[in-house]
Amino acid sequence: MLVGAVLAAAGAPAAVALEPYTVVGDAIPGPLGGLAGDPARGEGLLRDRERGNCLICHNGADPSEPFQGTIGPPLAGVGARLDAGQIRLRLVDASLLNPQTVMPPYFRTENLHDVAPAYRGKPALSAQEIEDVVSYLASLRTP
Repeated sequence: MLVGAVLAAAGAPAAVALEPYTVVGDAIPGPLGGLAGDPARGEGLLRDRERGNCLICHNGADPSEPFQGTIGPPLAGVGARLDAGQIRLRLVDASLLNPQTVMPPYFRTENLHDVAPAYRGKPALSAQEIEDVVSYLASLRTP
């Protein structure tokens, strides 16, 4: 309590408590916080250049979307290549699979570099938003 009061007084952002998860092999089998994802919201986050910003690195399932990336694997058919748990781990923290990845951790707050003060201690996406994106990506079954 005292630490929180000192941080608040100093103007530091309050850290967000992250829902716990368990990694099994190359996946997080269960939804974060037991939440159900909404694929329509997930698609919106994927396309949102200020939130998920997935298309800066990945080629999406919609060729009409401008300025798609080629650094990461294409997202078309990702739901046929990976199950929901595998997609979830890659969104939460792909460095658990590959420490050299360029994929940002969307649900990690520790050991990050060059994070603006307003965003420190907060995940890039909430547990609900992660589940929304997982739901959308898992639905992309056609290459």
